[in-house]
Parts: sequence; C-alpha cells; structure tokens
Amino acid sequence: MTTTEAPKKKPWYRSLFVQVLIGIAAGISTGIFFPDFSHHLAPLGQGFIKLIKMLVSPLIFLVVVTGIAKVGSMAALGKIGAKALLWFTVCTTFALGLGLLVGNVVKPGAGLNIDPATLDAGAIEEQTHGEKLPGGVDFVMNIIPTSVVDAFAKNNLLQVLLFAVLFGVALAAISEKVQPVLLEVLDQAMHVIFRIVSYIMYLAPLGAFGAMAFTVGNYGADSLASFGMLVLACYGAAIVFILILAVAVRLITGVSTWKFLAYCREEFMLALGTGSSEAVMPSIIKKLDGAGCDRSVVGLVIPTGYSFNLDGAAIYLSLSMMFLAQAVGVDLGVGQQVAIMGILILSSKGMAGVPGSAFVALSATAAAVGAFPVAAVALLLGADRLMDSMRVATNLLGNCLATFVIARWEGLLDTEKMKAVLDGTLVVDDPDDARTHPGPGSAAFPPRAPGEPRREKDTADSTEPEGAENV
Repeated sequence: MTTTEAPKKKPWYRSLFVQVLIGIAAGISTGIFFPDFSHHLAPLGQGFIKLIKMLVSPLIFLVVVTGIAKVGSMAALGKIGAKALLWFTVCTTFALGLGLLVGNVVKPGAGLNIDPATLDAGAIEEQTHGEKLPGGVDFVMNIIPTSVVDAFAKNNLLQVLLFAVLFGVALAAISEKVQPVLLEVLDQAMHVIFRIVSYIMYLAPLGAFGAMAFTVGNYGADSLASFGMLVLACYGAAIVFILILAVAVRLITGVSTWKFLAYCREEFMLALGTGSSEAVMPSIIKKLDGAGCDRSVVGLVIPTGYSFNLDGAAIYLSLSMMFLAQAVGVDLGVGQQVAIMGILILSSKGMAGVPGSAFVALSATAAAVGAFPVAAVALLLGADRLMDSMRVATNLLGNCLATFVIARWEGLLDTEKMKAVLDGTLVVDDPDDARTHPGPGSAAFPPRAPGEPRREKDTADSTEPEGAENV
C-alpha cells in the first residue's frame, strides 16, 4: 500500500459555494439599490436554469436504466416505488398538518380585515393562465407519453421515468452477451452528461446573481413589510418540519442532516439563489449516488419526489389557507380544516408542471371548502415569491432524505461509504470511482463494474493515494 500527501485544499475563491454566495449577495444588493435595472437581469437566471433543464431528462433516463438493469425485477422495483409513495404521503400529510397548526397558533392574517370585493380576481387568472389541476384519471393517463420523443421533448419527468423503468427492466432481461456492452455504453453516456453539467455549473454564480436581483427588485422590501408575519410563519414552520424530519431520518438511517447539508451546500445554495430545485437535480443525483445510495433508488425516488413529495409547498399551502381565511375575517372550524388537508393531500400531488400551481391549488381548495371567496387568493400575489426559497429548500431536502430512507429499507444503502463521505474522509468525484484522502479513519471503496450491485457494507483491501474534489 502506498500513500502520498492529500491534495492541497482549493483557494476559498474557487469554491462554488463561495462563488454562488457572492452572486446571491450581489443580486440582493442590485435588486435593492437598482430595482429598475434588475428587471433586465432575469435572463441570466432563466438561461442558467434552461441549460440545466435540457440535461435533466436524458440524465434521469440514464441513471434509472443503469441502476435498474441490475435489479431486473418489476417486483423489486414495485417495492421501492410503493415504499417511496408511502413515505411521501406520510411526510406530505405531516407537513400540511404542521402548516395548519402554525396557522392556528400564530394567526398571521389576523387583524387585516380585508374585503375580498376589493381584490382583483382576474390577477389569479393571469398568474395561472387558466390552468386547472388534473383529476386522478387524467393525472395517471398523463404519465403515459404520446411518444417517447414527446416525453423527452417536453421534459416530462414522470413520462421519462416510466419509459426508463421499462427500458431498464427489458435491458436486464436480454442476452447476457448484449447486456454488458449496452450497459457500458449507457454508463459512459451518463458520465458524459455529468461532465456537461460540471461545465454549466461554472455559470451558477451568474445565474444566481440574475435570479436574485430580479426577485428582490420586483418583489422585495415592500412585499416583505406587508406580509412579514406570514413569511416568518412559513419559514418557522419549515424549520420545525426539517428538525423533526432530521431526527426521524437519523433514527432510521444514521444520516446526519447537518453533515448532508454541508456535503451538498453548493446545491442548496444554488437552489435558494435561483428559486429552482430542478436547477440542481443533476448534481444532487450525483451526490446521493456518491454518498452510498444505490443508483436504482436514487433514479426512482428523486424524479418521483419532484412530483409527489412537495413538503415545502404543503406547508405553504395549508398555512396560506389559514392566512387567507383570517385576513378576510373567517374563522375556519375543525371540520373545514380537515377538509382542507384532505383536498390538499390530493391536489398537491398534481402540482408539478402546472403554471402558477400554488395559486391553482389554493383557488381549487377555497372553492371546494366554500368558506371564503376565491378572489381572496389574490392577496398572495405579492408574497408568493418570498416563500419560494422555503419551498425549494424544504422540497429538495425532503426528497434527498427520502432517498436515504428508502435505500436503507431496501438494504441498498452503503452505510460505511455514506459515513465516510459525509464525514469528509472520502471525497467522491465520480460515484463509481471513489478514493480517499490518506489518514486516520480513512477507508477505500473500489470502483463497481457497471451493473454490479452495491452491498450494504463495502470493504476494500487497499487505500488509493489520490482524492478527487467535488465539482
């Protein structure tokens, strides 16, 4: 066994986390002091998000196929999917209940005494473009693409996921002579996609700057002053939710949420800066794979969670319903609050991809409950964007922790590798080529061949001398 000195630490100014932080700070300053100019900076954030989104569908396909090919059983995949949906439902229900509880305790809308007749109901129509949440049958039917090309062209993650699952299972069932060759091609193509992502991430600070400048310039100080109590209640409820979720996940998997946040600090900071969790999906998938979660679990749970596990949105929706009722002087009874929770449990699952989905869900729920005029939803037009950071960060963290939970339940979590990566003794660049920094407590994990199952606990006989830094 040979050892060498660990690589020198990068200068602080080359850290993506620091660069994005600087971009966000510059964006906030620009939005506050030059609000008129900040309107022109929106394309910087939008362009960066579009660059990432163009890679999401092919990446999901490649990750799912290469991960599932080794599972090869619809029954095994069904178990992963069923457990993921069960976990999602429990978390969403808890998030909705917490939002209602905080709304009852804090009463963020009390004392506003707003007359709904003075509100412009047409503003909601403009925000939602007349869209409605799909019904149960429509939602299921929309998962089936008109064609495979159409699913990729429209970047519909659930449709791409369906095709990827079928492709992966079929790949596992074909001739043993053909499978390794095709799987190797797909595996290498996945690494090419990851490399493209690493190039695009150089633009992350610029994207965060443009998105934050536009947001603060358009929705900043005035909205915050008017809806301060609602904003504080939303962020406070999210913190409570995350703390409780972190304890539950620690008991189930042994994962330290704090260490995981430190491990993925660049991704979370970028998601906060751009207001988009999709902008970091490729990087999060790579980080979770590198942290010991089996690729088949990561490939199924993450894209599904983006549609079914919107914990931050659930907190916002239920708390906003309480705010709106209180703002127009309506006292919601226990029965009405239970009805609100039931409606939102179902409607929150179909929100992904619907323009102005939060307003659509709130309008539909208000109409169904009938406790106050739907026009009251227009009250949130000025404050909605201020809650984006809370929704994005909570949604993203909830999906990441769900991946660890499902992997642990299925025996597909490499716990030794997970601890080494989160502790910083193992620095992973390529999830299939992990090396360690030499030193006390270090452990090496040999590369896995494409399609080789990941064991619950990996061991190795030698220590590699070099460490690769995260992109």
